[in-house]
Amino acid sequence: MKIHILLVDDHTLLRAGLRMMLNAQPDMEVVGEAQDGRLAIQEAQRLLPDIILMDITMPDMNGIEATRHIKKLLPEIKILILTMHEHDEYVFQALRAGASGYMLKEAADTELISALHIVQSGQFYLSPMAQSVMVGDYLQRVRTGEEKDSYSSLTEREREILKLVAEGYTNNQIAERLIISPKTVDTHRTHIMDKLNLHSRAELVKYAMRRGLLED
Repeated sequence: MKIHILLVDDHTLLRAGLRMMLNAQPDMEVVGEAQDGRLAIQEAQRLLPDIILMDITMPDMNGIEATRHIKKLLPEIKILILTMHEHDEYVFQALRAGASGYMLKEAADTELISALHIVQSGQFYLSPMAQSVMVGDYLQRVRTGEEKDSYSSLTEREREILKLVAEGYTNNQIAERLIISPKTVDTHRTHIMDKLNLHSRAELVKYAMRRGLLED
């Protein structure tokens, strides 16, 4: 089954190049295009793609705002940010909005296909630049004393579930893997969020990356 992709970027030539590259893949198909965030929301609802390849800077509505809206309406759609912006705040905003990945346009020719496969599998993809940004942010917080790390307070089972959630597994998948009930997984997940003072899955993934839990 092919991965259906919606391209969202205000540059026509870039969309044409991406469409050609992606349609050349045997397991991918570009099903639509949009040149701004508002149209992206409409096309996402009409086409129901597997993945949206989303730019950030666009007229009318930017990609981060569009990502936030789409994830509220259609949480099952995965969104990979493809941008020229290297600023750390964009990385954090994208993850908070619900994006499943962040990469730079300059790396599209070498990283994009593998990034799309990773995102489609339910995992997160962050380019080396984005990973560096997150590690740098963590180290800065450690130096300033902002990072009050409660990882040591987690039980062994909670650490195991934290890693699996960050890797993109659902509660049911985790339950099956650990031979426990989905309700038990949900209880552990709530305890993890409380202990680490996290409020969303994006924050949990960000935390797991800081801790180096996703490197195995």
